[in-house]
Order: sequence, then structure tokens, then C-alpha cells
Amino acid sequence: MGRVAPPLQIKTDWLTALGLDASIRQTFNELIIKRPKGGSGPTQRTVWPVPWSFSTFDYRQLCELLAAQGEFTFETAKVDGITRGAVHTVHTDRGDLRAPLVVDALGWRRVLSSDPEPIQPPEAFLSRGLEIHPAGSSPDLELWLDPNYIRPGYSWIFPAGDELRVGVGSFDPTIKVKDPTVALAGALDLPTDGYQGNWIPHRLRRATDGEVFFAGDSAGHCLPASAEGIRPALYFGLAAGRELRDVIEGRQTRESALRNYHAFHERHRHAYELFYRVQQSIGPLNGGRAMDMAIRAFSWRRSLDYCFTRYLAIAPPEYVSHGRSGTPRAPAPPRPAPARA
Repeated sequence: MGRVAPPLQIKTDWLTALGLDASIRQTFNELIIKRPKGGSGPTQRTVWPVPWSFSTFDYRQLCELLAAQGEFTFETAKVDGITRGAVHTVHTDRGDLRAPLVVDALGWRRVLSSDPEPIQPPEAFLSRGLEIHPAGSSPDLELWLDPNYIRPGYSWIFPAGDELRVGVGSFDPTIKVKDPTVALAGALDLPTDGYQGNWIPHRLRRATDGEVFFAGDSAGHCLPASAEGIRPALYFGLAAGRELRDVIEGRQTRESALRNYHAFHERHRHAYELFYRVQQSIGPLNGGRAMDMAIRAFSWRRSLDYCFTRYLAIAPPEYVSHGRSGTPRAPAPPRPAPARA
């Protein structure tokens, strides 16, 4: 929500649960870690079997498939701000929009926030991500922990059918990523075709603010360390949408929906802070043999299964068919017929 930023991959079961299988371009059951031995020697290859599969997908087709499942009117406008009230007024360059329920899913700028100063890179909890999309194919989903390209971050090669998504992500917003992306492409003898990139939030922000809901990058829902943003955006977007639906269908008030969504969001803060600390450790570890030791320790199958299972549990695909309590939601009660004069 709010961005198209690398890397575009997701747990396959999420796409299946949402009926988005047609957008899948390639599926992987292993993650290949590439790193120069000792931080400077020849590149070594470590295979991490994953207890579930990742899939790369076509972002445009995924959005089209999601759109086909709903009924809405889509307009493009520049949002300038909001006047809050029982009915909010959102100010845009195409006129004002008025609604009692408003969700800011506009991205890391958090346009509708009441904060006196908007966040601005590089003085913010933001990472940089950039990738290219040359033609090509590969059977491997590769993560590069190579300080020759980036130290506080990682590089990647994510195949997607007939193209390769090759990029670099920096956890330090002051470190630019175009030059290392070009250097990685040169080392792989690949053309620098199809640049795509953006700022990527890497820490949670408030999920509600002045009776406005925030989801996706505007709430910092992108996962630290991995920079995975699509899965948590779908997950928290579903949570916000279910609260809004309950308001529209008369199950609860807007205030109750705000409280519930805030509580749901905050239950994930501990996990997000843990991953933020992992992210902060990557730069210091990536400078020498400490990262080699960490990769070997993490390569034990029991460690892999435990960590990847816990990672998935932050935003599990089962949530698609279950409600807040973990049980299927009851159908909405019939709405009363409008009174007639």
C-alpha cells in the first residue's frame, strides 16, 4: 500500500488464499545465501530450505485481480491534507472528498498525519531500495550478504519467469544504492534495464491518528530486516477493512473500530521491534567473519524451521479466512429497511 518497491515476493499461500494465483511468476522452496567468505574471499553459496514457499509475482496483475474482487470508484489526485470531524474532509487538487471513514494508505509520507512535521528522508526510519529488471531466468532465489555492494543491508536476485529482479537495499538512508546496483549488474554481466525503487519504512508508526486509519507504509507495516511489504500491507489492510465493514454494517461505532485496529496493530509491535534490532545488527556483522558464523548457525534445519515459522506468524495467510478472534466471522445481520414517510 502506497508504494511499488522491491523486492516483490511473498509467501505463496497468501496469493492462494486471496485468489491471486494467476499473478505468480515463479515459486521457490529454498533461499540461496551468497557471501564472500570472511567478508572478502571467494563467494560461498549456502542453501536454506524454507518450510514453506516464496513466489515472485506480477505486481500489476496482482492489483488487477484484487480490483476485480471489489466494487469501488478509483480516482487519481494529489492529497494535500485533511480536516477532521464527524465527517472528515480530505483536500485534494481535484476538490474535497468527504467521508466519516478515511484510511491513509498513501505511503511513507503519511500525508494525513497530525504530526506537526512530516518525515523527510534521510532523517527518518527509512531504507532505500532499488532494482533492475533485465531479461533472464534462474531457478534460484538469491540473497547476497556481500559488503562489497552494501554493508548495512543486502542485495538480491529474484527471478520472475522471463525476467530477473536484481537490486540492492540499504538500511542506512544516507547510503545511496544506484552505484552498488550498477556494480552488481556489471559483476553479473546484466544490462541495467527497468529501474524501480523507493524509500521503504522500517519501523512501526501509529495505526490511528485523529480518527484516521493508517495502513501499509503509512503505518510502517513493512517488515524490518527483510523489507517485505506486500504481505503485511495485505494483512493489516484486511484488519482495517474488517473494522470499517463492521462500522458500515452497524456492528460497531467508528471509535470502537479505531480502538480495535489500534490494539491489533500494537500486538505486533514486539515482533517488529525484534526485527528492527536484527536489522540494526546486519551492518556491524556484515563486515567480517561474524556474519559467516551467524549464517552457519542459522543454517541448522531446526533453527531455520523455527525462525521462518515465527516470521510467517507475524502475518499468517490463515488470517484471510478468519476474523480478529481467530474464528470465522459471522455473516452480517440484515440491515433494517429504510423508514418511509
